[in-house]
Amino acid sequence: MRNVYLVTLFVCVLGVSILGFRGTIFTAPPIDLFPDWAFPGMEVQPKHRPQAANDFFADGRSDRTPPARTVARGMLRDDDHLHLGKSTDGSFVAKLPASLNVDLGFVDRGRDRYQIFCAPCHGALGDGNGITKRYGMGATPTFHDGRLRSMPDGEIYNTITNGKNTMMSYADKLSPEDRWAVVSYVRALQRAQQGVVTDVTDAAARKALGLP
Repeated sequence: MRNVYLVTLFVCVLGVSILGFRGTIFTAPPIDLFPDWAFPGMEVQPKHRPQAANDFFADGRSDRTPPARTVARGMLRDDDHLHLGKSTDGSFVAKLPASLNVDLGFVDRGRDRYQIFCAPCHGALGDGNGITKRYGMGATPTFHDGRLRSMPDGEIYNTITNGKNTMMSYADKLSPEDRWAVVSYVRALQRAQQGVVTDVTDAAARKALGLP
């Protein structure tokens, strides 16, 4: 019987220890299981939460205005030809930037981006017969129009970057290099519609076509 009393007392003490102080506000600091002297700098790490109040600064905000002329890493756009499609005098450049390696892989990248972002409206052939035309969007121009064929590469790049009329900007979806890759693929589509068999210059391809 004595053991029963002891067990009961133990259970009561344990229950009060676990549940009896729930919701109570302690006046003393909690027990520090991992003191700062053992792990310097790990226990308390002051930080500034975005858009939160902060009494340290005079304006009471955690957010800080970047210093003047600050540029985010990777965002230094010191090449107007590459980033704006314009020359130093502000006119649209005629050709792609020389800094780009325009090879088959580059054009293929443009084809991939074109099929994702452009083909729904402009069509797989660039003729303006994308799937959106079936749903009432009939104002999409064809790239094979003489006006667009003679348009400088920089102006096409500018349209992709900033949008035009009902077309919105794709600057948030395509990097500058990808936009130029799309321009190169648009030119390939235009050439494909106007090309003739004598344009083939590879010797093996000419032989396969029975050309001299």
